[in-house]
Amino acid sequence: MSFLHELNSLFFKMTISYFLYLWVFTKQKQLKYLPIVLLVFVLNVLAFGYADNLFHPQERNFWLEFISHSLTYIGFGIVFFTIYAIKSGYKRQLEINQLTQEKQQTEIGLLKAQVNPHFLFNTLNTIYANALKKDDKTPELILKLADGFRYMLHEGQKEYVTIEQEIQHLQDYILLQEERLAKKVKIDFKATVDDQTQKISPLLCIGFVENAFKYTSILKGDRHEITVQIELKNNLFTFYCSNPFSAKAVDEIDLDWKESGVGIKNTRERLNLLYPENHTLTINAEDAVFELKLEIRL
Repeated sequence: MSFLHELNSLFFKMTISYFLYLWVFTKQKQLKYLPIVLLVFVLNVLAFGYADNLFHPQERNFWLEFISHSLTYIGFGIVFFTIYAIKSGYKRQLEINQLTQEKQQTEIGLLKAQVNPHFLFNTLNTIYANALKKDDKTPELILKLADGFRYMLHEGQKEYVTIEQEIQHLQDYILLQEERLAKKVKIDFKATVDDQTQKISPLLCIGFVENAFKYTSILKGDRHEITVQIELKNNLFTFYCSNPFSAKAVDEIDLDWKESGVGIKNTRERLNLLYPENHTLTINAEDAVFELKLEIRL
């Protein structure tokens, strides 16, 4: 077979293939264009048969040639349809992944945006009371409160922060709560970190600490102990928090106050979005003590 003969065969086969790939396969309702496809198909086969006969002047069986060329075209059409389907499926999957990622980022942003109004108002009241007494701690408390909200509004909107930043935010929050609750609570805080620059998603633990203070503050008596322990070792982040707990006291508090703030449910949802396969969250409420342990493989 000469070069021109091969080029002629390739031209007609690729013509019908690209006609299907670039025009027919891109249509939404492909069956509507079936008559056009059949017409182009037949004309292409006939044109190819005529052009091919120029290289074979001898008499040949028309119907045998027609069926042979048709089967060849159908084969090329199937190959190009497979290529188009794979390409379209890959493109569609990329779009789905992008939409899923955008949806997750939106959900994470909304979950981050929840701030406990009770904490804000109570802390402002504490600062106001200290100011009336001309307490020397007032400027420091105002600074800590400002730093806390600055962290939530700026660092809290980032995808990741350093462990050092997250721990500092927790310590500032605990200091404000200690001042607000005065003799009500006793804090045991400990942080052991082998890499201060390790990155972690922000505001993951604040909900747990907030929850501990919330339910401890409604208890009767003084000096209720809240334990907060943080450890980072070999990229394994461990957070532990425990506080005294009374189911009866919880039932008696206002529902709006109970549901305010970030809370455990909110944080659990964020963990499922951010570290779906790399975290464990264990909660235990027995013997009037609420314990929570979070582990994240960073």
